[in-house]
Amino acid sequence: MATYHIETYGCSSNRGESREIERALRDGGHRPADGPEDADVAILNTCTVVEKTERNMLRRAEELSDMTAELVVTGCMALAQGELFDEADVDAEILHWDEVPTYVLNGECPTVTPDAEPVLDGVVGILPIARGCMSNCSYCITKFATGRVDSPSVEENVEKARALVHAGAKEIRVTGQDTGVYGWDDGDRKLPELLDRICDIDGEFRVRLGMANPGGIHGIHEELADVFAANEELYDFIHAPVQSGSDDVLEDMRRQHRVEKFREVVETFDDRLDHWTLSTDFIVGYPTEDEADHELSMDLLAEVRPEKINVTRFSKRPGTDAADMKGLGGTVKKERSKAMSELKMEVVGEAYESMVGERYGVLVVEEGTGDSVKCRDGAYRQIIVQNATERGIDVGDSFEVEVTGHNTVYAFGEPVAEPRSDAAGADPVPSDD
Repeated sequence: MATYHIETYGCSSNRGESREIERALRDGGHRPADGPEDADVAILNTCTVVEKTERNMLRRAEELSDMTAELVVTGCMALAQGELFDEADVDAEILHWDEVPTYVLNGECPTVTPDAEPVLDGVVGILPIARGCMSNCSYCITKFATGRVDSPSVEENVEKARALVHAGAKEIRVTGQDTGVYGWDDGDRKLPELLDRICDIDGEFRVRLGMANPGGIHGIHEELADVFAANEELYDFIHAPVQSGSDDVLEDMRRQHRVEKFREVVETFDDRLDHWTLSTDFIVGYPTEDEADHELSMDLLAEVRPEKINVTRFSKRPGTDAADMKGLGGTVKKERSKAMSELKMEVVGEAYESMVGERYGVLVVEEGTGDSVKCRDGAYRQIIVQNATERGIDVGDSFEVEVTGHNTVYAFGEPVAEPRSDAAGADPVPSDD
């Protein structure tokens, strides 16, 4: 678990984004530091309203880069003028704000506390189905806090999900350190059964499965894909972090899968589902990664073309085996991270560009910045709808949109039907074109 320091400049929209970042970091087990000099990672949420502000942002970024082990820059200036930080030789990762929490997790599992209970946040119900994992990754400190997997029964989790639906949840997020190993502590892989049972609950809602390591879900990937194909309530979305395209690096990381197992999971979901979203993670600059290993990761990303990609520069965590390895140096990691991030934006941008002009059923899951709302289509792709108030759109509504554009990592949509307060229309709707 990391300590963080976050600084926010600019408008109320930036402040709202920083609150979302901080909430996600706290949910992941991270804690605020007393100041930047005590933080494992500093986060600078920038403004770029005038030239003087730009100069102030660059100066503050330089200061924070010298004070902390790692710097993340996000916000308006980062996205509009990210190259200025490179030109100023600021050693920082430039990210969209909603990518920051995953980056800070550093490839580790999210941390669930022993007393974690379901939480209803607006219309989103958070359902932790288990605590702990079955992995022993060389770079991960989370395992020291959580231990081996501990899985409550299917019936217990179903009852918690039912309570969330009755309390008004329109979306249930099934979470855990590694959802794919749910039930392994009892010698039984129970995730497909659990998802089936949750989808049978009376009500109108969607279900999103949280992170599942490829090694954990490989043994059930065919059964799991069948469950997805059979249940409209499930978002057609899988988060399976591959971390590297090199089997040698995966072995050094002590990951429980190799690249071929990851490919088999992807191919099976391709066969079973007409359209689905693959989310995956890559760690660049692991101490034993050479240039050939990096190219294998680049090749794998280009081959499977995930629609959501988290790129993380390796960072040592105290007490882990990887912390004792000789690192590659900041320049090498920065160059490899930049190359992969550029490829990522190309791949993701291409995926969202293909949506333009198409129509999709969406569910409004939360308010956005300004007078916008964040919606999800049946494959859990994010679609932003503007001017929600004047259109009478509320969180929890479902309706059809036509995608009119995108901002690389999310799409913009215009309603083409009256909003309604249930989730029945949240599946993708093919265009008539």
